[in-house]
Amino acid sequence: MELQVGVKIFLKNKDGRILLLKRNPKKYPHVGDELWDIAGGRIDAGMPLMDNLKREVHEETGMDLAGTPKLIAAQDILKVAGKHVVRLTYVGNASGDPVLDTEHTDFGWFTIEEILQLHGLDRFAKEVALREKENIG
Repeated sequence: MELQVGVKIFLKNKDGRILLLKRNPKKYPHVGDELWDIAGGRIDAGMPLMDNLKREVHEETGMDLAGTPKLIAAQDILKVAGKHVVRLTYVGNASGDPVLDTEHTDFGWFTIEEILQLHGLDRFAKEVALREKENIG
């Protein structure tokens, strides 16, 4: 079994809204209708977690992290045979406006309440949002 580690972030703007990215269905056909997700991705082994998180945020949004993000969740993702992904989710701040890469087709800034009502949200992001509603929102 292959072990992978991913880093994700509930990225907040100056108004406290959280950035969601809409996955490109051509690049991510395996996610079905769970197209909305938070920024992040797999780590590069040998690189510190925070450096990986900064890299992923910059690659996917063109934005830079502001301050030090806080770790809020660790999840096991066992949906693909032969793979065990550990997903570490943070909450933190960024400034500026997103510039999308080819992995995503759209973005939006949402309140936590709007996120919890959104159809097509990544189930692992929703799980953390539900648990952390008081802390994130």
